[in-house]
Amino acid sequence: MPHQTRIVTPGPNDRTVRASDGQILHVPVDWELLPPGDAALTRRVKAGGPTWTVQEKKGRRTFSRGIWAPIDRIAAIRADLETQRGTEAYARRRVAETARRQRKQTEYVDDFRGVVLKFLDFAPMYADLAEQFADAVTSHATPVGSGTVARTQRIPIERRAESAVIAWLRHATTAYDTMKIPRIKGKRREIRRMLAEQSRRLLEAYRGGHAIDPKCPLRRALSSLRH
Repeated sequence: MPHQTRIVTPGPNDRTVRASDGQILHVPVDWELLPPGDAALTRRVKAGGPTWTVQEKKGRRTFSRGIWAPIDRIAAIRADLETQRGTEAYARRRVAETARRQRKQTEYVDDFRGVVLKFLDFAPMYADLAEQFADAVTSHATPVGSGTVARTQRIPIERRAESAVIAWLRHATTAYDTMKIPRIKGKRREIRRMLAEQSRRLLEAYRGGHAIDPKCPLRRALSSLRH
């Protein structure tokens, strides 16, 4: 069993895991758990031979709990990495990579905000409000590691922007976060659809240039961000 690479879930105690078929496996005595956080070390340890990757699903998301691998392998690869990371060449490469990622993030934030504004399409009389709204949605949705729909590459940016706007409105302008939703299959999805339609009606009012109460939920939510 230790010679087979596996994806497992946590077992009943610290030195056991559960295989995909439900079998409880005991971790070899000469293995240790490498926690997540160092992607380069994890990649090299995985490439060096069999490992057991521990994953745990909570809701719709799957979280890494680390990988089990031989102690000697982890130690040798960690020492080799530390040596490499102590060189000037590595430091220069890290600076260049950080700058590249920052440029890419800045470009994405700018692009995303532009698409959000295009989706909002508010009437000219509400242009300033649209700018504030786009800033709020972009600030919330685009940070790296935020886990929001804006960070996924699986759908076009136009759909990401639309989903981010609707999600922001759901949390900022409705009582969704404090609702006591019955644990009935499909009920939460039904409520989210209802609130989405409510949000779309609000957006249409701004797009159509209609007279809107200054105390509307959107204005109140944006005003609260400034205080």
